[in-house]
Amino acid sequence: MWFYPKIIAHRGGGTLAPENTIAALRCGLGHGFRAVEFDVMLSADGIPVLMHDPHFGRTLPGQGQVAQTSAADLGKLDAGAWFDARFSGEPVPTYEQAVHFCKSNGIWMNVEIKPAPGHEEETGRVVGELTRRLFEKEIAAAEKTGRSTPQGGADGLPLFSSFSFEALARAAEAAPEIPRGFLLDAVSPDWRERLEALGAIALHTNHKKLSHEQAAAVKRAGYGLFCYTVNDPERARELLAWGVDAFCTDRIDLIGHDFAV
Repeated sequence: MWFYPKIIAHRGGGTLAPENTIAALRCGLGHGFRAVEFDVMLSADGIPVLMHDPHFGRTLPGQGQVAQTSAADLGKLDAGAWFDARFSGEPVPTYEQAVHFCKSNGIWMNVEIKPAPGHEEETGRVVGELTRRLFEKEIAAAEKTGRSTPQGGADGLPLFSSFSFEALARAAEAAPEIPRGFLLDAVSPDWRERLEALGAIALHTNHKKLSHEQAAAVKRAGYGLFCYTVNDPERARELLAWGVDAFCTDRIDLIGHDFAV
């Protein structure tokens, strides 16, 4: 049930560029990665943007909240200077801009829906609706060939993931054609029931809390298994030996895109 690349650049460029920016996507591409993970949140005016934290202060200067700031005003903020002066002036990209960059450069996307607190259902619905529009041609091609889940190359569909059950459920309603993976920090006793309820094809989880036995159980059940965020090559090899299908990494300088080949 895993149709996608095995090694994915976390938040675009891992530790080598400011996360969730076009510069990060460009950095990952420069290291050979044609598979990325990034986070999507809604601005105050309901526009999906690439962002992990709901509050300013870490990757954005000053004080404020993403959910209370328009996309236009977010785009004027410096999302790169916190990382390195070389990236000063790097803007907050919209999700649509990121999709266009990835599609034009042959990059597959794991789109993590990251709602600000209280905006779970709206974020899932809006991201789902926009994704369905942006991938209209790919969805039509999948329907024409009779494949519900296109092969996961850069010319196929992205994969939604989220820690929010509500957000992922609304995304599924808005864009049922886009495959889904449910995120759990630790594998819970009801993991299978929750994946079934979402129509998810994969479980995404923290590799630090995953056991060999849990990995085997997920694979026996017929689901894909994805781990975050694996930065040690030895641990990466162990997880792959357990049957883990894929993982994202910050250390794109240590764990290359062809690591699993």
